[in-house]
Amino acid sequence: MKKFAVLLSGAGVFDGSELHEAVLTLLSVTQAGACYQCFAPDIAQMHVVNHLTGEVDVKDKRNVLVESARIARGEIKATTDLVIGEFDGLLIPGGFGAAKNLCNFAVAGSECEVAPEVIDFINEFIETKKPVGFICISPVMIPKLYNQARGTIGHDTETAHAFNLMGGQHVEANVDQIVVDEANKLVSTPAYMLAENIAQAQLGIDKLVRKVIELAA
Repeated sequence: MKKFAVLLSGAGVFDGSELHEAVLTLLSVTQAGACYQCFAPDIAQMHVVNHLTGEVDVKDKRNVLVESARIARGEIKATTDLVIGEFDGLLIPGGFGAAKNLCNFAVAGSECEVAPEVIDFINEFIETKKPVGFICISPVMIPKLYNQARGTIGHDTETAHAFNLMGGQHVEANVDQIVVDEANKLVSTPAYMLAENIAQAQLGIDKLVRKVIELAA
């Protein structure tokens, strides 16, 4: 049975992993006959957002690994615990945590940097030529990790421009589409960058998961 790592960035769309995307990713992996192990970096969140009001709670401090454990039902490991030989590929759901905690694109745009713990983790998959799937906003990390790779965040002009400025090759895609960079074993899909509901998000995520599994064959 093929096994995939799933990299989370907290729990909650505004400051962590997008919950629907994360759960849909885990569901698609399982339905495709594979299994998964969740990971997250053991680092502080950029900030904590009250998801009821949308306001930043300046007093609350949270850890990305601890918050991600909520999604994984406690079955999660720190990125530093990766044993790359146990995995066939990697999947990265979106949510603002991908642009705030895994990297700082949310505040730095095209001048962003990927967190060192995250670079080390993803590079293990790149160096061993294992496929990686980026969902929603997480593809903004692609140009920082690959050389002139193709990817998508959907249609957003400003984000697509930043993607290209960083050295990537952005390809427009609809919510139910995936963009595949065969040379880099790299797949991306817009999900909630475009999805208006969970059913729409599921369309692209399921295609992405199945393509990543295929590339791992």
